[in-house]
Amino acid sequence: MFLLLQGPHGPFFDRLGRLLHDAGAEVWRVGFNAGDAWFWSLPDRFLPHPGPAADWPAHLDRIITEKGVTDIVLYGDVRPIHAAARAAAAERGLVLHVFEEGYLRPFWITYERGGSNGFSALMDISLDHMRAAQREFGDEINRPPAHWGDMRQHKFYGALYHFLVLTSNRRYPGFTSHRDITLWREFRLNLRRFLLSPLDAARRWRQGQRIRSAGFPYVLVLMQLEHDSSFLAHSPYRRMSEFTAEVLDAFARSAPRHHHIVFKAHPLEDGRAALQQTIREQARARGVEKRVHLVQGGKLAALLSQARAVVTINSTSAQQALWRGLPVKAMGRSVFAKPGLVSDQSLNEFLVRPDPPDTRRYRDYRNYLLDTCQVPGGFYAARSRAHALRLVVDMMLDPDDPYAALEGGRATNRQQMEPDPR
Repeated sequence: MFLLLQGPHGPFFDRLGRLLHDAGAEVWRVGFNAGDAWFWSLPDRFLPHPGPAADWPAHLDRIITEKGVTDIVLYGDVRPIHAAARAAAAERGLVLHVFEEGYLRPFWITYERGGSNGFSALMDISLDHMRAAQREFGDEINRPPAHWGDMRQHKFYGALYHFLVLTSNRRYPGFTSHRDITLWREFRLNLRRFLLSPLDAARRWRQGQRIRSAGFPYVLVLMQLEHDSSFLAHSPYRRMSEFTAEVLDAFARSAPRHHHIVFKAHPLEDGRAALQQTIREQARARGVEKRVHLVQGGKLAALLSQARAVVTINSTSAQQALWRGLPVKAMGRSVFAKPGLVSDQSLNEFLVRPDPPDTRRYRDYRNYLLDTCQVPGGFYAARSRAHALRLVVDMMLDPDDPYAALEGGRATNRQQMEPDPR
């Protein structure tokens, strides 16, 4: 019996549940707020959790016992309700199906069992093992696509979800967000981001043009959302300002005086972290404000094409840099932070003369992921969602996880999703 918890914003989990039901599986969904309920079309298979988060572990235990749960399905494994489910699955020997944004971007999603990101089985799989296990591929690594994927739909569903939670949540008096801001503020930030997308895009284009036309060498710093699970659970920082301060300290101390540094905000950054003001003040305090730049989100490709190296905490977007053979310094735990892929230099050394990745070993790593946990498609746009669902249901029904399936010689060919030709 499959028990679905919170999924990505939008109808992905609803479609997934219906397909599992069509395959003959028993399916239930737990809803924690009005947004979860809205995006579920099987009311007789819906279990509300109206109480506070503190009551959830006991409620989950009752559901597992009463419904005979064998499999738990969730999106992201760090938020408190999902961390409790991960612990319950481990204790009871249940199968935990974890969805996450793609480790490779932008035309894949991640499907694993037991955990993702810092809790992924990939953390303990060496590159040598990956090379030995994978099937034969050609030697060419295709150039990474510049198109992000489902960003507009992602923003729309995020705004709608938070609007529903804000206005229709009377049945869930105990609900509190796992984020550290109020629901009203989160809704306003999501709505603003959605409505101002065209203006923000024009501003980003101007910022990027100024940087690309100036001719200075620069290191690109990939920022993350402060409420992102990978940042909170698998990094040494509690605030993004701690990370930017450490990077700017090393930059002011060690980088050649003609080099610049470009901070690129996450595409879904909504302003809650006040990055622009923070970075400006930190740069001014270190006397490097004329060599420090911030780009507010947008696409990576153009900035990466002229960068000399990349610094990140554990953003999966760093894999687009590895894809291009750029040196990468990762400051947190991540599935790609493996010897030969990311630099083991100190940050000071890296900013002076960064060590490049071993492109052969990155090819092994990338091909292994494409053969196992990376599913072509997306969560948000109808076309990419359908592409992923065609594949992932059979993967969930398989007795083995994607890594064991490859080891057993049963990995299936998966066509990469191409950009919409329109």
